Amino acid sequence: MKTSVSDTEARETAWLCEAVSDTGFLRPLPYVFDEVTENYRAIGGRSPLLEITRRQVDALADALGDDFRCYLGMRHWSPWIQEVVGEMVEDGVTHAVGLVLAPQFSALSIAKYQQSVADGLELYRGRIVLEHVPSYHDEPGLIDALAARVREGISRWPEEERERVHVVFSAHSLPERVLAGGDPYGAQCVETARLVAERAGVPEERWSWSYQSAGRTPEPWAGPDLGEHLLELGSRDVRDVVSVPVGFVSDHVELLFDIDVKAQAVARELHMRLERPPALNDDPVFVETLAGLVRERAASWVQEARARQASPLREGGAA
Repeated sequence: MKTSVSDTEARETAWLCEAVSDTGFLRPLPYVFDEVTENYRAIGGRSPLLEITRRQVDALADALGDDFRCYLGMRHWSPWIQEVVGEMVEDGVTHAVGLVLAPQFSALSIAKYQQSVADGLELYRGRIVLEHVPSYHDEPGLIDALAARVREGISRWPEEERERVHVVFSAHSLPERVLAGGDPYGAQCVETARLVAERAGVPEERWSWSYQSAGRTPEPWAGPDLGEHLLELGSRDVRDVVSVPVGFVSDHVELLFDIDVKAQAVARELHMRLERPPALNDDPVFVETLAGLVRERAASWVQEARARQASPLREGGAA
């Protein structure tokens, strides 16, 4: 038996299109391409997402050891999930753990990655026993890693000024109708923020929540938007802010532009100091958390495989 991990990259491109029907067909808008081109130019011309995701997958493979083989698949760019599933089928993989690099579950994100895996199995007529990790938003290791980022951000102020620093947690916005329909994403995001603030020792009055990176569609998206929230904080004379996105695990355009450029411009207008520590990326605590999630779901498979491998040796010894 070969036991493997199907590890998918977090969403980036999906929100750059307009949904024009309930069938899931997406139509890129010309003005969106112009806007996105400028956004990428502002962060140096390219996103580091693929490079960082490869580092995360390599670090996860190292943490898991020889019992596992890690595969990287994406929904919106190559390597495409369906094609990677085809590689897994060709490699003889029989069992796999599906792990999306996004901690909170939503039908618009995690579920679609899981469906892409199913589509790949159907396309390549494969049979792989799958265990998906639907959410790890409250996993202790994730909370520890994010709390360390909060402390890192606050430490950029002199010690005597840290008590006035306000922490804003955020995640990618979703259409309001999705959350109103019972999707757990919003509640899980806020729960992550609450647990991180608690672990980092940030009192309730010194942290708040906002969404960011809303899609470019006519329907209402969940708020408050980060920029609007900064304006509200400024009206309360808050001038020192740490931004900690808890819905993202990699530095990419939704952080490097939406926070480091767009939100930073709002902060400057308010004479506000805004700091953002790096995303988790390949942080060892975060990677070990992912490894623990995989080991937990694959434990019985690994034990069975080892038992089968050891069986001939035991028979030979008995003879």
